[in-house]
Amino acid sequence: MKIEVKNSVKPVDYIKSIKILDKRVNDILLGKKGELLWIVEHNSVYTAGTSAKVEDLLDKKVNVIKTNRGGKYTYHGSGQKVVYFVLDLNKRGKDIRNLVNQIEKCIIRVLKFYKIKSHADRKNIGIWVGKKNNSMKIAAIGIKVKRWIAYHGFSLNVSNDLSKYKKIIPCGIKDKEITSLKKLGINNTNNINKIIVKEFLGIFL
Repeated sequence: MKIEVKNSVKPVDYIKSIKILDKRVNDILLGKKGELLWIVEHNSVYTAGTSAKVEDLLDKKVNVIKTNRGGKYTYHGSGQKVVYFVLDLNKRGKDIRNLVNQIEKCIIRVLKFYKIKSHADRKNIGIWVGKKNNSMKIAAIGIKVKRWIAYHGFSLNVSNDLSKYKKIIPCGIKDKEITSLKKLGINNTNNINKIIVKEFLGIFL
């Protein structure tokens, strides 16, 4: 199976990106286009998934964009890699749990390249670093499935401003911190897009 790979150099407007994803889903369903992997960065934006709760929005002045992905509140901004995909589970086996496992594996492998040990958590979706009783979130996952086309994706904190998360309870998890590659002492991440593509295609091709 062929997966189209796109890297956007300039920040992409969040709403525009969602429209592009929605169109790709429909194009795949109509047989017009194939699967997609798209790495972007967004300008500062807060988004709410389908299970977001009002009490998790700590700063009520924040402008929030509601989205149809799974999950709760999260933040996107400069220095964070947002990895969108559109994958046809009709051809890959209709197993959403397996898809999430594969996405987790991809992120863990990317972090391993930087010698960062990380793990998934069955209770709290996403990828975490540090000991399990004192872990910090470094990547968030949010997926939507329409007629067995899986889309949206994951975000990986590279060098983004972590103070922005103080305005929300990220992903509804109160007692865990957020971290980034930069906070963990990794400053040379110029090749991270290539690593993400390599690991993603290594799993899904």
